[in-house]
Amino acid sequence: MGSSPTFHEVFADDLVANHPSGATHGMSFARFMELAMYHPTVGYYTAKRKRVGVEKAADFYTATSFNPVFGELVIAACVGLLAGRDPADYQFIEIGAEPTGGILSHMPHPFASNRTMPYGNSFAMSGKCIVFSNELFDAQPFHRVVCRDGTWRELGVALRDGSLVEVELPAMTAEVAAFADQLPQNSPHDYHIDLPLRTVGLLERIIAEPFTGLFLAFDYGKTWDVLAEETPEGTGRTYSHQLMGIDLLDRPGEIDLTCHICWDWLVDHLQQNGFGQALVESQESFLARRAEAAMAAIVAAEAQKHSRRKRSLMQLLHPGNMGQKFQAMHALRE
Repeated sequence: MGSSPTFHEVFADDLVANHPSGATHGMSFARFMELAMYHPTVGYYTAKRKRVGVEKAADFYTATSFNPVFGELVIAACVGLLAGRDPADYQFIEIGAEPTGGILSHMPHPFASNRTMPYGNSFAMSGKCIVFSNELFDAQPFHRVVCRDGTWRELGVALRDGSLVEVELPAMTAEVAAFADQLPQNSPHDYHIDLPLRTVGLLERIIAEPFTGLFLAFDYGKTWDVLAEETPEGTGRTYSHQLMGIDLLDRPGEIDLTCHICWDWLVDHLQQNGFGQALVESQESFLARRAEAAMAAIVAAEAQKHSRRKRSLMQLLHPGNMGQKFQAMHALRE
């Protein structure tokens, strides 16, 4: 029985199989990220590893790391957003939950049912639903472009003397070329944009399902104006053992790789596909406005304690922790 291939071997084989000029010019960053994150043998998300948690052995933590408090607040917020509709009529469906379970696992809730759905190419949802995700969209492969000599060029990854290096592709891939007319004019030299174009395709696949009800996604992102004008180094980052890095080619398949999503694109697609007004709020504002009574109950029940539950609230709400770094997008479809 042979040993498992290394990432570099998988990368080299993919160049030969799928990129006619790859040996010379490399592949798009999005394809590199597909391999690094989702390849069945060497992908970060397909391997059995400790990814999410507050301990140092994990690479990063999310709002779900502060369950059951986060789950309780989400339940309260969803009931409020249904605006008088009976929550017992709605399925709660979480897309992309960690293998350990969704945010409502082993938790009482008022919904008709609770189930998790893995991230994949198809989704099966119908009837009245609450469709929820937490940091799903920022995990999608993204493209990278840079402005040089007044021209936008797509960046890719190549293998040189056994090492991965960033290169300019000789031509834009079809995905980026279709978006090129929306790239800003007169950007400064060497301005980078990390383009989370595939988040739109993922959202389209989800909302193409014949469900009505609430769509709620927690994630981190920015407006297009900010991405195009205020982040000259791009927003791509790595995370390993609770430390952020900027070397996007570092240890592919072994550490997390992500960038900020563009909220404007997702809001537009929700509203173009039968949803009412789609709102994006900071996590702090969303939970404070939508789950105020639930938070007050937690504080009142443990007023005399410096408890774990109150520390969880602080992590979720404080602007210096997760309160302003993360946002919640929500919309209803009748």
